[in-house]
Amino acid sequence: CCSAADAADARRVAERLEIPFYAIDFEDQFGRIIDHFVDQYAAGRTPNPCILCNTWLKFGKLFEYADGMGAEYVATGHYARVARLDDGQTALLRGIDPGKDQAYALFGIDRRRLPRILFPVGERRKTEIRQIAAELGLDVADKRDSQEICFVPDQDHAGFVRRRRPELNTAGEVVTTDGRVVGRHDGIERFTVGQRKGLGIALGEPYFVVRIEPDTRRVVLGRREELARRELTAAGANWLIDPPTGPFRAAVKIRYRSRAVEATVTPLADGRFHAVFDEPRHGIAPGQAAVCYADDRVLGGGWIE
Repeated sequence: CCSAADAADARRVAERLEIPFYAIDFEDQFGRIIDHFVDQYAAGRTPNPCILCNTWLKFGKLFEYADGMGAEYVATGHYARVARLDDGQTALLRGIDPGKDQAYALFGIDRRRLPRILFPVGERRKTEIRQIAAELGLDVADKRDSQEICFVPDQDHAGFVRRRRPELNTAGEVVTTDGRVVGRHDGIERFTVGQRKGLGIALGEPYFVVRIEPDTRRVVLGRREELARRELTAAGANWLIDPPTGPFRAAVKIRYRSRAVEATVTPLADGRFHAVFDEPRHGIAPGQAAVCYADDRVLGGGWIE
């Protein structure tokens, strides 16, 4: 749960279903996720803390707690699926509801834990889950969907970074790709690659953030065609299949809300991989996850450099 209110809702549901309820305090460990979020924005990158929370806490520390209780399985409310294959492997699959699918954010799970994971809601659409909850008399049946980042409820990422690091000064110039200075900004944490709105500068036509330079503190703007990239390199790879040893074909997703696009993926040394897309991708942002798929199956992923 991401808040005291969510924990209280969970307790009421447990009481209604007559199952035990346990509250575990991971506040200290969660601070590590917040620090990483702030560090990444301060370095001109665009982090995804939900993936780290899944990897480090929900399928890390929570699993350790489950082992201590002697639990056979760990079930969560993620919109994803697991499937036992004929060869004995367990695969992570997209959820049935494409609008709520969360498999992208689960690429960091330890592959060895997949056989013990249950995703009961992933086999249904969100509307069905709400209907079932209503039929059971659960107050959460009409609860609003959770926020994108639970610890930044107003979604003011830059404001959150500045409150956590008031001494931080990343102000600098705003320039175009040809080097023309068109303004100044008060911090690179306000920007992400692919951003068009909220630039604070009117140039007479649409411009996008095509690059953030943490060393010079420059934010570089360009036209949409200058945002296009056909390749990326990712680090910190985690594979949910036998680790690949040579190039392979996959559909690669560069953000949670983006579509997966066919690419040739080549494993590199030191847990990295290189992806070359069949078509240009716009908004490849360092710090986001590049996740590889074969149809609905998540093969693995890594962090865009």
